[in-house]
Amino acid sequence: MPVSFFRSKFTAFRCKKLGALFAMAGLLSMPSANSLSAPSPAKPKAVTDWCTPLVARLPKVSLNDCKNSKLNPTDANSLNGFPVLFRDIKADAKHPQAIRVLLLGGIHGDEQTASSIVFKWMETMQKSPLEFNWKIAPVVNPDGLLAPKPRRVNARGIDLNRNFPTPNWQKEAPSYWARVTRSDPRRYPGKAPISEPESRWVYETIEKYKPDVIISVHAPFGVLDFDGPTTPPNRFGRLIYNRVGVYPGSLGNYSGLHKDIPVVTIELPNATQMPPDAEVQRIWQDMQNWIRQNVAAPLKTSSN
Repeated sequence: MPVSFFRSKFTAFRCKKLGALFAMAGLLSMPSANSLSAPSPAKPKAVTDWCTPLVARLPKVSLNDCKNSKLNPTDANSLNGFPVLFRDIKADAKHPQAIRVLLLGGIHGDEQTASSIVFKWMETMQKSPLEFNWKIAPVVNPDGLLAPKPRRVNARGIDLNRNFPTPNWQKEAPSYWARVTRSDPRRYPGKAPISEPESRWVYETIEKYKPDVIISVHAPFGVLDFDGPTTPPNRFGRLIYNRVGVYPGSLGNYSGLHKDIPVVTIELPNATQMPPDAEVQRIWQDMQNWIRQNVAAPLKTSSN
């Protein structure tokens, strides 16, 4: 046979061997056309798009309850693309300088009642004139709630209630996590404060909305906690004031102690079972009475 025949066979063999070696090293691996053109996950477009998955996880909240809450998406989406939902409900016209309340539920995704009770209070708010202005976010951590099994942390594994920019966060938050919690993954504060879209939304809302008081609902300690100026509440319904503690990166520490905005933390007795309806209303009424008596109305200025 001619020499050119053997030379071509040898060249083909060498190319095949080199190709195999490069493939093993990952040098020839390229993303497929499908992976390059794969669309990003669709975001909810209508209220039923987000209500349907939420109510499947929330005790005693129906699809109609969620729809009637008239929630709107904020400009913040969770890491999985689910919007942080909110609603502004204004005070009656008789209260032009009404106290501004920021009401938050579901910072921890495995505390489902903390979101459900906020939906119940929103239903109550729409039945009669209000004395205060309310900005409400019932599900601050949607990815934690909607995980295959509801979990405390967000999709990146960060505890949002340890991710707020308290003084000396970079030193104290990681140290506390490692030393006191023994690196408990449920309480991981992250690598930097307000690194998460959900905690950043809360932070920016505080800056823009300038609430006079913050109510944050959790479970399942069955007590009231308080941080900040003014007199703590003695009791909301059956829940009695009993300090839980102050932690680096917590909302109570940041807003109550650092920003001087009173923060009431309501710890419901059970994370998955709602209190009786009468107790839900007692907590609501006692909360309003405490705000009325202990939170100063905003000063009337030209900027208001």
